[in-house]
Amino acid sequence: MADVRTNGFKRDLGKRQMLGIFSTLASPTLTELFAQVGFDWILIDTEHSPNEPGDVVAQLQAMSALPAEAIIRPAWNDLVLVKRVLDLGAQTLLFPYVQNAEEAARAVSYTRYPPHGVRGVSGSSRAAAYGLIPDYFAKVQQEICVIVQIETIEALADIEKIAAVDGVDAVFIGPADLAASMGHLGNTQHPEVQAAIDDGFRRLKAIGKPAGYLTNNEAEAVRRVAQGIDFVGVANDTTIVVRGSKALLSAVKAS
Repeated sequence: MADVRTNGFKRDLGKRQMLGIFSTLASPTLTELFAQVGFDWILIDTEHSPNEPGDVVAQLQAMSALPAEAIIRPAWNDLVLVKRVLDLGAQTLLFPYVQNAEEAARAVSYTRYPPHGVRGVSGSSRAAAYGLIPDYFAKVQQEICVIVQIETIEALADIEKIAAVDGVDAVFIGPADLAASMGHLGNTQHPEVQAAIDDGFRRLKAIGKPAGYLTNNEAEAVRRVAQGIDFVGVANDTTIVVRGSKALLSAVKAS
């Protein structure tokens, strides 16, 4: 009999360090490949990527029998967009550009059914195994994981208040937009940006809130892992393909 899937990412969050990548190329085959490599999680991005609902479903299906856990980033902190990805089967959501505690609370409310939130009700969605899960509405909430993304200096200043919102399971610091908000567009490695990120992680650790991060800089990825950040994205599919292709091409040309 069908049942609500256990959210392994939420189960392990804060208990062990988890490494992952971002999926941006809308390729179920590539996502399936990376899910077998050994990553703990793969984030299927719909904010900056051409992943539409059908692409999300195909990638969730490709990952369904594999150990890597799926995270979905909605295009925005929006009731309708969140409803759609939840009904597709998303269990862990990364909400972009959360600026304050009020926006974090709204994000949480979009993942809860009334009376605890405002999520629209459908008992025949993919998430509900098309109506085949007994007591789906009573079981689903315990497997939903909410991550909010801090992307500006203003949000970073309020990080403790944002992290303290009931229902927020983790806080993710996004370096690219943070760098832009600090006047260092395109330079996430600027000392001021890195210092601000370090301070954010220090403050999250002080209040015991799990933290996440993404970097395409290999040296920084190693440093963040050593720093003990709870879940670290060490690349995205695009950078892996580009780096591998360029390295191969250079090696062949040099031979």
